[in-house]
Amino acid sequence: MALPRIGVLIPSTNTAVEADFQRVLAGHASVHSERLFIPDGQMSEAHLDEMNRDLEARIRSLASAKVDVVAYACTSGSFYKGAAWDEAVIETVQRVAGVPCTTTSKAVAEALRCVAPSGAIAAITPYPEWTNQRLRQYYEAQGFSILALAGDERSARGGHRFVNDQDPAEIARFGLENMHEDARALFCSCTAWRAFEALPALEAALGIPVVTSNQATLWKASRMLNLQLPAQAGTSGPFGRLSHF
Repeated sequence: MALPRIGVLIPSTNTAVEADFQRVLAGHASVHSERLFIPDGQMSEAHLDEMNRDLEARIRSLASAKVDVVAYACTSGSFYKGAAWDEAVIETVQRVAGVPCTTTSKAVAEALRCVAPSGAIAAITPYPEWTNQRLRQYYEAQGFSILALAGDERSARGGHRFVNDQDPAEIARFGLENMHEDARALFCSCTAWRAFEALPALEAALGIPVVTSNQATLWKASRMLNLQLPAQAGTSGPFGRLSHF
């Protein structure tokens, strides 16, 4: 019997999504990706526009693999033009592919509502300042209070390749250095950032839930397929504290 198929739409420079998904899903579902071309280098709105320009064609290509669900796995690419754009992406995927869809931004919001119902969160990113402000606008419009928001300036300057190659231990240190004492969860944004690998260390050190872009996207896609997944090393479940929801 064939395994369930999860289709992912990812920026062409992203090498973290597939690795995270395959590590967690091994033997439970298969992962099938379609790359959305984005120039390497520092993030810009023009580059995100270029990445999304031929979205319908890329969806059509991915749908030909007969996937069961689709995840649009780019956080900034789904929040940078607001909630209406995010919903339009989901509608487009579902119309063209004919299967359920989630975006990373929407999956993160759902995950944060589960682990931090008060809405008080801190967030860290590898983004430049303009992207951080779009993140703030998107999630505050969703009802969250972002008590601290820090972008790793070295990652932002280094561009996409640097972000993908950054050591998870560095991400964990950055999270610990930029946490707010009143936050009820920490959000690590960007599907290219290897923050999912840093999650066990962060949750152990902070004592509160941590939500990362890839963790939340995969958690949502797994729920859509009713998958039962084993715990990851050093955690109480496949998605850390989020596994309880």
